[in-house]
Amino acid sequence: MQTILIKDVFLNDKTVNIRIEGSRFSSITGEADEKPADIVINGKDMAIIPPFYNAHTHAAMTLLRGYADDMPLFKWLNEYIWPFEERITPHDVYAASRLAILEMIKSGVVFFSDMYWNIEETIRAVDEMGIRAAIGITFMDRLGEEEIERNFRFLRQWNRPASLIQLTVAPHAIYTVSESLFRRCAETARQENVALHIHLSETLQEVNDCIAAHGMTPVRWLDAIGVLGPNVVAAHVIHVDDEEIAILKERGVTIVHNPVSNMKLSSGGFRTKEILQAGCRVALGTDGCSSNNNLDMRESMKFASILAKHHYSPETLPVEEVFRWATVNGAETFGLDAGAIAEGKQADALHINMNNERLIPNHHLLSNWVYAADCSCINTVICNGTILMQDRYVHDEEKIIAEAKKVVQLKLN
Repeated sequence: MQTILIKDVFLNDKTVNIRIEGSRFSSITGEADEKPADIVINGKDMAIIPPFYNAHTHAAMTLLRGYADDMPLFKWLNEYIWPFEERITPHDVYAASRLAILEMIKSGVVFFSDMYWNIEETIRAVDEMGIRAAIGITFMDRLGEEEIERNFRFLRQWNRPASLIQLTVAPHAIYTVSESLFRRCAETARQENVALHIHLSETLQEVNDCIAAHGMTPVRWLDAIGVLGPNVVAAHVIHVDDEEIAILKERGVTIVHNPVSNMKLSSGGFRTKEILQAGCRVALGTDGCSSNNNLDMRESMKFASILAKHHYSPETLPVEEVFRWATVNGAETFGLDAGAIAEGKQADALHINMNNERLIPNHHLLSNWVYAADCSCINTVICNGTILMQDRYVHDEEKIIAEAKKVVQLKLN
C-alpha cells in the first residue's frame, strides 16, 4: 500500500502534516510526522483543498470546441452538433476523452459524470488516466432497437466493483426519449442501483413542446410516469415553477447547475434562490466543450455565484455554498466518500500555490479561490491517493494533445 506524506501544508488556517495511506487520508496533524513514506511532498507555501466533481459533461465533445457558437440550442443541436457527431469514430471518442480528462485534471477535477456514445472508449481513457467517472449509457429512440438493447446488456453485464468507474443510465431528454423507454430506463436504474442522468427543463421550447405533447411540464410528466426519485441527477432545470421545485425536493432529485452553458446558449436563468430555499441538493457541472467552451469547474463556480447575485442580491450564493456545490455535493451525489480533506475520507485533493499572484493577499482563501484564482494556481492533483498532476505536469500530456489535434485535422479534411 503506497503512502504519501504532505509536509507543512496550509489547511483551514493552520499548517499541518497529512498522511495518505492507500486511497484514504489516514492522519492530519499539527505535530511533526517522521514516519517513513513512499512519497514525501513539501507543502510549504501550498494550501490543500478539496478538488472538483463535475456532475454533468460530455467529455468527447472537446472535438467540437468552438465549432458551432452563437446560436440557440435546437438549431445548434439539429444543424451542427448531431451531423458532426455522425462522423465521429470510436477512436475519435477515445482521443477526445483523453483530451477532456487532461483538461479536467489540469483544472482540478478528479471526477466527471459523462453522457455520450462509444462508452467503451471513454472507459478506456478514464482507466488509463486514473480519474474517477460516472459513465452514462445514453439512450435515445433514434438509436434504434438493436443499439438500445446492446446498451441495456452492457449495463447488466458490468462487474467492476473496485473500479473508479461507475455506470449511469442516461436517457438524453424528454424530446429524444419516448415514455416507454423512459419508464424502462427508470426501472433499470433502480434495479441496478445506479443513477439516472438526464437533461431536464433546459429550454422554454422543451417545456412548451412537452405541454403540447403530454398536457404538462417536463418535471410533472416525468413524475407522473414514475421516473423521478433520489437516484435521479437532472442537468440544467431552468424552466421550473415553485411547485416543480417542491416536487424535485420531495423526490430527492439532485439538480446540476451548468451556468456557463446556460448563459452561452441563452437557455434562461437558474432559480438559485428558490431552489436553495426549497432545500434541494445542487451540484455543479460544466456541460460539454461545444457549449461552454471549456471544462473548468472553478470558472463555472465563479459564474454560478455571480449570476445568482446578478439575478437576486449580493448575499445570494456565497462562496461557502457554491464551493459545496462544486465539491462535496457532487461527490455525495454519486456515492463517493470524498469532497473534504478529513481523516478517513477518500484521498482526493488539490495543492494550490499560495505564492500565485491571484491568491495574494490572502484575506480569505475560499473567496480568492472562487472569485480570483485560475488554473495556474493548481500545482498538484491527487485522486484516490494517486498523484495525477505534479508541478502542473500530467503524464503523456504532449501525446494526448498531439493525438487530439490529429483527429480533428482528419475530421476537417
